[in-house]
Order: sequence, then C-alpha cells, then structure tokens
Amino acid sequence: MSIKQKSVYVCQNCSFETSNWVGQCPECGTWNSFVESVVSAKSIIGTKGFGISRRGLLSTNIMAPVQLSKVSSDTYTRISSNISEFDHVLGGGFVPGQVVLIAGDPGIGKSTLLTQIAKELKNKKVLYICGEESPGQIKIRAERMGYKAENLFVLSENDADVISESLNEKKDYALVIVDSIQTLTTQQLTGVAGSVGQVKACAQILTDCAKRTNVPLILIGHVTKEGTVAGPKVLEHLVDTVLYLEGDSQHLYRILKTTKNRFGPISEVGVFEMNEKGMEQVTNPSKLFLNERLEKASGSCVTVVMEGFRPILFEIQALVSRTAFGYPKRTASGFNANRLSVLIATLEKRCSLNLSTFDVYVNVAGGFKISDYACDLAVCLAIASSLKDKTVGAKTAVFGECGLLGEIRKVSHAVQREKEAKKMGFTNIISPENTRTLKEAVAKLWS
Repeated sequence: MSIKQKSVYVCQNCSFETSNWVGQCPECGTWNSFVESVVSAKSIIGTKGFGISRRGLLSTNIMAPVQLSKVSSDTYTRISSNISEFDHVLGGGFVPGQVVLIAGDPGIGKSTLLTQIAKELKNKKVLYICGEESPGQIKIRAERMGYKAENLFVLSENDADVISESLNEKKDYALVIVDSIQTLTTQQLTGVAGSVGQVKACAQILTDCAKRTNVPLILIGHVTKEGTVAGPKVLEHLVDTVLYLEGDSQHLYRILKTTKNRFGPISEVGVFEMNEKGMEQVTNPSKLFLNERLEKASGSCVTVVMEGFRPILFEIQALVSRTAFGYPKRTASGFNANRLSVLIATLEKRCSLNLSTFDVYVNVAGGFKISDYACDLAVCLAIASSLKDKTVGAKTAVFGECGLLGEIRKVSHAVQREKEAKKMGFTNIISPENTRTLKEAVAKLWS
C-alpha cells in the first residue's frame, strides 16, 4: 500500500475543502478563512471478495434492515452529578458513554463548574485532562473551593491518541473532563491545535473512546466572538449534549442552557451563583432575582419568563427622563434594543403617551439577557410607570406579548407562569387571560 502526502485548504468556519487557496469560501461566504492542511491519501488495492468504487472499499457483507418494532429499547442507569441544577439540565444525570460539550465566554466559570462537579462526586474517580492549565493551577482552584481533590486525577496531555489509549487501559473512572478540545491534536493529521481538522478528528477519537468504555465525557469548548462554539459545526453533531454557560462576568449569576440533548429535553436551564468558593446552585432563582427589588419605586415591574420549561421571575426596570438633546436615546441592557423602539412607538400610538422628548432606559435586573416576547407587556408598563412616576403594585406580576395594534397576544405556558407568580406571593396577575389591550393594561395600573 503506497502513501502519498497532499495539501488541501480547509475553511475554518464550515470545513469546506478546496485544492487551491481562495479568498472567500464558496460554501459559507466567509473571507480569509482558508488554512492549508496536510492530509495523507491512501491508495487502495483490491483484494478477493471486495470491490473498488469511487468512495473506497466496498464489503460484500451488507447488513440487512431491522424492523423498528422488534428493536429492544435500551434502558440507561443515569449517574447523578449530585448537583440538582446540573442534573436538571442533563435530563436526570449523566448517561454511560454520554459526550457533553460545554461552551461559554472566557472566565465565565466553565472550569470552576466542572471542578465543583468533581468535588460533589466525592468517592468516585474523576479524570481531569488539562490542556490549557497546569496541574498546579488546578490544585490552586481546588484549594480555593475547599476541595481536597482526593478523588480527582489530573493528566497533562495534548495528544488525543495518548488520551484514548490511557482511557482504554483504565476504565474505572466515573467521569472524564477534557479542558479543552481546542488544545488537543492527533498524529493522524498535521494541522495545528484548534484547526478545523484537528478539532473534528480529536472529538471523534474521544467520542469513540467514551462509547467503548461507557464513561461519561465532558469536553470544554471555546466560543467565537459571536458566542457560538469555535471550530466546525460538525463538532456539535458528534456529541450527545451541547451546553452553554451564560451570564455577565460582572455579575454573580450564571445560567446553564442546553441546546441539544439526545438523552433528555432541550431548552432546559440551571442557575448558579459564582462566589469565592466556586459555583453554587440556585434552587429558587425567582426569589434570588427579586431579593433587592424596591417595591415602592416607580419604573419597576415583575415579569415571568420561560427559560426552557422553567418559569423564572425577573424585575424589569425602566427610567424615563427628559432628553437634553434633540434626539432622544433608547438604551436597553439585557433586552433587544430594536424591540424596545417598537414597544415605545406602540405606547405612543395606542396609549397616547408622549415619549418623543424623553430618553428611555430599560434594564433587566441581575445582568441577564431576555429574548422571551412575553416580557413585552412588563417593559411597556415599567416605561409608563416611570413616565407617570407612579408605582406598579408590589404584588403585581405581568406577562404578555404586545402587537403593533396595541393588542396583548397570548404566550406559551401561561398556566405555569401564573402558578409560579402566585407561588412567589404575587396575587395580581396581568396577562392575556384577563387583559386584551395595552391601553387597558396601563389603565389597570392606576385604576
């Protein structure tokens, strides 16, 4: 069998390959994204019982289709991380052989969260493969968290082939953590660490190893400036579960979201609080986010937002002040600025509120970003409250989507939202169930 080397150019955004360098990727349209990679092409020699095709070697042993009704359902015994918020996001805990990809901004707390999981597993052996940090740095973090780390084993290695061999030899680990997948390389390719080919190949090697050994595997992934997982999109297809750790680095709270899960529901969230001893789960986030609310201040309104299938109460704050310039400002933190402009225009047209000479500032308390349209009504009422300098009732919770005609449109999971609000002591609920128009909702506040 003869082996020859050839060079191809691979798009770092979508993995498109071409034999020559081009400025713009014809597949995804990204400019200057092609990097040269060296691959080995093996010439295949035919043998008895096999045939040659354009795709390579064709075996005569072809598997027959199986009737789905006769396939037995696999039952999995999940492994708990002993952190209920993390288990909730996974759908009940780790499945043997499950591969989880967790991504987030630098410094958001990914390594801290996974060290916390190792701490909670206590008597179970956990392997931490550190490609970015030294074992000494991990020990410093563990000591800061009050973790003796007697069950934590550290392997400082960047070669995916060596890691795979190590896991195949020793299969008594309860969990394997790789920090991070972008730092690994394989001898099968010649590209640098973090390139499309290396990330894809290393992820495939470790995924196959996890499936063979039935050991849950967590891969930490870098993110791009747009907030998506760095590397080829196929990386997210290879793994079983994709998690995102989000939050403002200037605030204490973090939200763990799932966007893909082969063993449980998607769009689930877990809430954590970052402190000097690590990441602690928040079992009642609604109470935590409303802890510092000033009930008698104007411009404050409580809304119920669905994060996955979980209702959470947030405080929407608005400040309306007379503009010092000819062009009024509309500024939002944690809320879409374009959506805010639409809501202000609707308030002016449908409720006869003059906001053309006022600056409007909207903030979601706690530093979180809300994309649920159900908070439209709360934003509108908070703005009206600040403009009129009249408080919204201390026991009033609001949710509903606002249309351009001034109507309040129904939203999903209304029963769960109302139930959560009443659980937190809010007796007056303004929602599409009892209010039809935005003008009616504004009138209800001070009737």
